This record gives sequence, structure tokens and C-alpha cells, in this order.
Amino acid sequence: MSLVIWHNPRCSKSRQTLALIEEKGLSPDIRLYQENAPTADEIKAALMMLGLDDPRALMRKGEAEYKEQGLAEKSGHALIEAMANTPKLIERPVVINGEKAALGRPPESVLEIL
Repeated sequence: MSLVIWHNPRCSKSRQTLALIEEKGLSPDIRLYQENAPTADEIKAALMMLGLDDPRALMRKGEAEYKEQGLAEKSGHALIEAMANTPKLIERPVVINGEKAALGRPPESVLEIL
């Protein structure tokens, strides 16, 4: 099984989550998701693993890009495409372990999938 973190080193929660994983003796694949954006299919898969029906639940709604793109009025696939095209909109960090995923908010929430 592969352990992957969609990581933003500038985000304190993302750094804390990565440190927590490493404290458990694990070495995840670190995906700098803003530089190497997940595809729409990868985001869809992550949403399913997270048990989220609404893509908006994985979005950073406070980002200027959210408002600029009029995403409050959009839904479904349009939101997924927006995250793929503007990865800054993806809430972070997302940790994927095989067929399971967790959002590192709070960082300890990822422990259940390790």
C-alpha cells in the first residue's frame, strides 16, 4: 500500500500532519499538490475515500479564487474541475493510505488510517 500526503509546506496543519506521520515511523510519498495538481479523477477518488458527497467539503471557500470563479453557484463536476485547475482551492492536507483517506484537520484525524 502506498501512503501519500497532498502537502503544502507553507501550511502549519500540513507540516504538523507530516510530522505526526513521520513520528509513527512512516515515510509517505509527499505530493506538493500545488505544483503537481491532482487530476479531476484523483480528486473524485479522494472524495469517495473521504466519504464526502459534496466536493465543496474539500474546498477552501475563503480563497479569493473561490469567489473570483463564482464557485458558490456551482456544484458537482464543476467544483472538482475547479480544484484540479486551481489546486490552491483544495483543503489540506489530504492523506491517502491505500483505499482510505483522511483530511489532516486536525492532524490527529489521520491516525485512524495509518
